Amino acid sequence: MVQKYQSPVRVYKHPFELVMAAYERRFPTCHLIPMFVASDVVNEETSEDGSTQKIERRCALDVDAPRLLKRIAGVDYVYFIQKNTLNRKERTLHIESHNETFSNRVVVHETCCYSVHPENEDWTCFEQTASLDIKSFFGFESTVEKIAMKQYASSIKKGKEIIEYYLKELDDEGLTHVPRWSPSSHSLPLSSPTSLSTNQPELGINDSLAEILPGTPEDKLDADYIKRYLGDLTPLQESCLIRLRKWLQETHKGKIPKDEHILRFLRARDFNMDKAREILCQSLTWRKQHQVDYLLETWSSPQVLQDYYTGGWHHHDKDGRPLYILRLGQMDTKGLVRALGEESLLRHVLSINEEGLRRCEENTKVFGRPISCWTCLVDLEGLNMRHLWRPGVKALLRIIEVVEANYPETLGRLLILRAPRVFPVLWTLVSPFIDENTRKKFLIYAGNDYQGAGGLVDYIDKEIIPDFLGGECMCEVPEGGLVPKSMYRTAEEVENEDIRLWTEMIYQSASIFKGAPHEIVIEIIDASSVITWDFDVCKGDIVFNIYHSKRAPQVPRKDTLGAHGITSPGGNNVQLIDKSWTLGQDYSMVESPLTCKEGESVQGSHITRWPGFYILQWKFHNMAACSATNLPRVDDVLATLQVSSHKCKVMYYTEVLGSEDFRGSMTSLESSHSGFSQLSAATTNSNQSQSSSMISR
Repeated sequence: MVQKYQSPVRVYKHPFELVMAAYERRFPTCHLIPMFVASDVVNEETSEDGSTQKIERRCALDVDAPRLLKRIAGVDYVYFIQKNTLNRKERTLHIESHNETFSNRVVVHETCCYSVHPENEDWTCFEQTASLDIKSFFGFESTVEKIAMKQYASSIKKGKEIIEYYLKELDDEGLTHVPRWSPSSHSLPLSSPTSLSTNQPELGINDSLAEILPGTPEDKLDADYIKRYLGDLTPLQESCLIRLRKWLQETHKGKIPKDEHILRFLRARDFNMDKAREILCQSLTWRKQHQVDYLLETWSSPQVLQDYYTGGWHHHDKDGRPLYILRLGQMDTKGLVRALGEESLLRHVLSINEEGLRRCEENTKVFGRPISCWTCLVDLEGLNMRHLWRPGVKALLRIIEVVEANYPETLGRLLILRAPRVFPVLWTLVSPFIDENTRKKFLIYAGNDYQGAGGLVDYIDKEIIPDFLGGECMCEVPEGGLVPKSMYRTAEEVENEDIRLWTEMIYQSASIFKGAPHEIVIEIIDASSVITWDFDVCKGDIVFNIYHSKRAPQVPRKDTLGAHGITSPGGNNVQLIDKSWTLGQDYSMVESPLTCKEGESVQGSHITRWPGFYILQWKFHNMAACSATNLPRVDDVLATLQVSSHKCKVMYYTEVLGSEDFRGSMTSLESSHSGFSQLSAATTNSNQSQSSSMISR
């Protein structure tokens, strides 16, 4: 398994030349890095004009590893080769290093770059990427990987501190300015004292500018931005965020979620890149399908919700998190479901979550620290057996399932107050649907236990405790009450409801395995019909094909599955093309194969030429060999490293339209790749949006 690391952009508020002077002081050894015991220059080249200097060093590291492992390996030190290319004219330093010791067993490759900040030429940026591939190591591969990653993470964390230490050392010596390179000054070496000006103010350093500038080149994340808006992350957690964000940018053509949103999904899966990417892609598909990004602008709560839904926002807790209060015991769940149906209740809860995300962003700015989740206070006074009405519980379970899947790590704390005797029954029903990490955030108080030490006052300022909980703050949350039966919908109204997007999932999901494609059949009576499709590749790479046959494929029997979730209970793999069929004889290809990468969204149409049976096929994409050399392409090799199993997953929707009902232009007959979602691009400085398309023939 190849371990990869990518750092955020780290900014030094010092000119490039001064940072280089500090960097040179790290050699030949650095007391701040005890494991860095020696370095020898093995090669050095300087261009004729002195603008470019190349130095190759052999560095010895005393790795902190168990003595037994060192004895088995038979070495005391691990040697690395470091190649530095300093371009004084362009003001860049490129560093490339790789291990010399055990290079046939372990491959370590690192690249770093110092460059001028794009917004302020008197600041310096630093970026770093690395990879670790342990092929074999005497049976201790897992141990070596843990040791390597631990030490690497530690050295990354100290990297900026070391440069800043030597910058301060220069300042203490009165060396505060290094002239920029010019053809007339090329004879002066970088470390020469005569090239350093003393007692000169540092040019262009304006700390207030840091609040204005994004501090990050184009679409890259800055380390100071991460700490200010996202919180303290370990170097490896920062790397996961940057790599997943970069993958989304490449896949979604610039339309990506906010960094806070990506980080929530990473935290929900303990920063496992593959798992977080899969659930994030599924959520983005869901958001796009149901237009959740526009919910706050388009959703208007019905009057019955405004009058009888006993929940609302109320100031914030002691940590600055937005506080939502829900008087569940006073809510007539049966009346609300009968009057509105599950759809309106679900939309309302989603609008609450969207509002919560917006309030978190606002509080982050107000309090000057990252606030990514909110606190919910649930008052259960009045809860009784009528709240256990089965359709109401079903609606609650469905809402929990949708929220858990699409708003992970948004609940910071849940305070449950005045829990009655019937509460354990409700808890038994709903707790299996709540993530274990979320359950750990629940604090449950029975009776008046919340009023003493360890109660509400530990989490909420006394002056904002609501009046109905014994506080002095007036709370505008509706008191609820029974919904009048005159407001209930009749059976005819429910049956004739036009929009049922939330009740019946129009998308299907399917798993595709290597050697086992997923296929669906569409029977066409009118030869001039239009087959339309819209699918998202949630996992892996697939090839999409369309075939025509005069013979009806034998549709296999499917097990009927029930589900109350918003996602389809499907996912069964179905194969319709019989193995005995011959392409060109029993069936024919009517579209050129379309290769679709993981994360892409594909829409398209096909005008049918003949009646009969059309088969839409999603097939596992095998790594193609280069026709000229019969060797795999680099992109394909990298792709296979990211796919942990021979399994792909798609979510799809198909519909057949009559030609007279098809109102699209010719451009709507194209298969176009687009982003999953319209989630904000506010976190990226790049406003470029690209798209590619393949025309259906």
